[in-house]
Amino acid sequence: MPAPTYDIAILGSGPVGCVLALSLARHAPDPRRIALMGPAPATRQPGQSIDPRALALNHGSQHILQHLGAWPALAADILTVHVSQVGHLGRTLIDQAELAAPRLGSVVAYDDLLDTLQAAVQTSGITRILEHPPRPLAGRPVTLALAEGQAHSRLALISDGARPKGLQRQYQQSAVLATIRASRPAVGRAFERFTRTGPLALLPHPAGPDLYSLVWCIHPQQAQKLAALPDAAFDQALQQAFGQRLGSLQRLGPANTFPLSLHVGPSLQGQGIVAVGNAAQTMHPVAGQGLNLGLRDAMQLAHTLQPWLTAPEQDAQPLLAQFARARRLDRGLTISITDTLPRLFATENPLIRHACGLGLLALDLIPALRKPLARHLLQGQRL
Repeated sequence: MPAPTYDIAILGSGPVGCVLALSLARHAPDPRRIALMGPAPATRQPGQSIDPRALALNHGSQHILQHLGAWPALAADILTVHVSQVGHLGRTLIDQAELAAPRLGSVVAYDDLLDTLQAAVQTSGITRILEHPPRPLAGRPVTLALAEGQAHSRLALISDGARPKGLQRQYQQSAVLATIRASRPAVGRAFERFTRTGPLALLPHPAGPDLYSLVWCIHPQQAQKLAALPDAAFDQALQQAFGQRLGSLQRLGPANTFPLSLHVGPSLQGQGIVAVGNAAQTMHPVAGQGLNLGLRDAMQLAHTLQPWLTAPEQDAQPLLAQFARARRLDRGLTISITDTLPRLFATENPLIRHACGLGLLALDLIPALRKPLARHLLQGQRL
């Protein structure tokens, strides 16, 4: 039996892989020629959580998902973002009104987003292969090793989230994730508070108006101890780090920890192979930019390949190179912002920390400084 051959094989069926597949399928003469490869999503009972993450999706990402018919039913709007630094004066307030946007973004549960995307994939006509093959061998065509033998594809698009090889940085931080109930919630307001150990974010939670998703970046050993604390002790530590802006804070359920590091590799991985999302860049979660950048990768790649889909016998390598060039500015700016902020605000140098406070004050007082940063966080750099 001859090995199956596809026009495009997408390795990785997480949110970025699904968005890439759905975007390509809209312009493909035969969506069956697109193969989305990855294990079947875990079965969960109503109310059960497989992945504890809540995702902050900016306004641009929400527009992408709505356009694809894959926006989850439950979402919490972010209308303002309050940025501050523990122990120093100066704060910045970013508001959707000054950007003429209905919202800065929204927070959705990872499980809900993936369920919605997978449901859209099932009705798209895309070929779904429920396994995760090893990285493909470059060539024309690309060769993939599957459980039942080899498969071939004209292109392989990597979105499996495996850390890319290239620039690396260990932040000596882990993220503590938990759901928090606030006694005095501020509807539509997200908080990013820089502490001596790393940023602490509280994001509106889609499960209720008085709930927040906590992302607390702290030294790995401290993170493990913090996550293991009894509820009352955890609440006290969080209250001390965050302050009283939301009243009393109470953890609901367990806390989870994730190690944090930077990994950046090239978009082009060889003849006929290109990486997007976390397979191209894995970043610090400050400002919640990782998935947003990955979705922009996916949309730009789908747009670049649109004319090729109707003539896949042509060499796509020039288009892949064009994609890599087009993504350079957006990737570079976003990676620089998310790499610099946590290291800058966590410095032990009191002069730099004082300067950071003055910088927040300047951003708050001078719209010409604040708006370019806010607009990048809202939608990234788009061509």
